[in-house]
Amino acid sequence: MSTTSDTQTPAEADADAALKTRHRSMWAAGGYPEMVEAFLEPLGPRLVEAARIGPGDTVLDVAAGTGNASIPAALRGARVTASDLTPELLEAGRARARDLGAELDWVEADAERLPFADGAFDKVISAIGVMFAPHHQAAADELVRVCRPGGAIALLNWTPEGTIGGLFRTIGPFAPAPPPGAQPPPLWGSEGHLAEVFGGRVELDLLERATLEVTAFERPGDFAAHFKRLYGPTIVAQANARREGREREFEEALDGYFEQADLGGPDGARFELEYLLARGVRRP
Repeated sequence: MSTTSDTQTPAEADADAALKTRHRSMWAAGGYPEMVEAFLEPLGPRLVEAARIGPGDTVLDVAAGTGNASIPAALRGARVTASDLTPELLEAGRARARDLGAELDWVEADAERLPFADGAFDKVISAIGVMFAPHHQAAADELVRVCRPGGAIALLNWTPEGTIGGLFRTIGPFAPAPPPGAQPPPLWGSEGHLAEVFGGRVELDLLERATLEVTAFERPGDFAAHFKRLYGPTIVAQANARREGREREFEEALDGYFEQADLGGPDGARFELEYLLARGVRRP
C-alpha cells in the first residue's frame, strides 16, 4: 500500500486534504458526463486498444471518471477496477456500466495515494485523468507501484501544444493560484515529461501523437459555451474571474481562443484536439 501520507506533517496532510476537496468539487461541477457523450467517448476505446487489454487481465483505471476506458476494458473480459477522486463521476459511471452490461468495481481513490497493493494489476491505464492530479511525480510513482513488474502502463493525455493545452494557457491567468508543487496538467502529454516522471522504471514502447476531431458544434462560440457550462476547470476559472471583477475579460479571452482554434467553415466548426498515446512495460 502507498505510504505517502505517512511522510506528511499534520499541516501538510491538512493542506492536501483541503486541496483534494477542491478537486472533487471542481470535477463534480457542471456536467462532465455530458462532455464525454458529446465528443470524448472515442478516447477510452482507443486507449484500451493500445493497452492490449484482453480477457483475464487485471486492470486499474486511474482517475477513471465515468469509465470511458474502464467500461470498454470490462467488455473485453478484463477484471477492471475504476478509481476516481470524485464520487459523482463514479456514480454516473456505474449507471452507464449497468446500461451497457459491463461488470467492474468502482473505488473512490486519490491518484496520488492509491489504496491498492504493490504490483496488484497487470495493466494500469488512464485516459485524460491522472494528468489532473496536481503532483505529477507522486501520481507517476503510484502508477508504477501498483503495476506488476512486466505489466503495462498506458496513458492518453492532452498535449501542451494542442487545443486543450492552449485552453489551459488561456484560462490559467483567471484561475485561482495553484498550490505549491502543482504542475500544469498538459505536461503529461509531453514525451520528455513522461520520461522524467517515470525515471527509467517504465520502458516506453509506444509514443504516438494523434488528434480527436470534434465536429459536434455549429459555431466556435458553441464549443466555448460547452466548456463554460460543463468543464470543471473552466467553471472554476470563470468563478474566480467573477470574484475578481474580470469576468468580461475571461469571456472575451475564451471566446477569442475558440474562434482562433476553429478549423471549420460554412458547414460548421471543427476542432482538432491533440493527445499523446503512451504505453510502456513496468521494469522489475
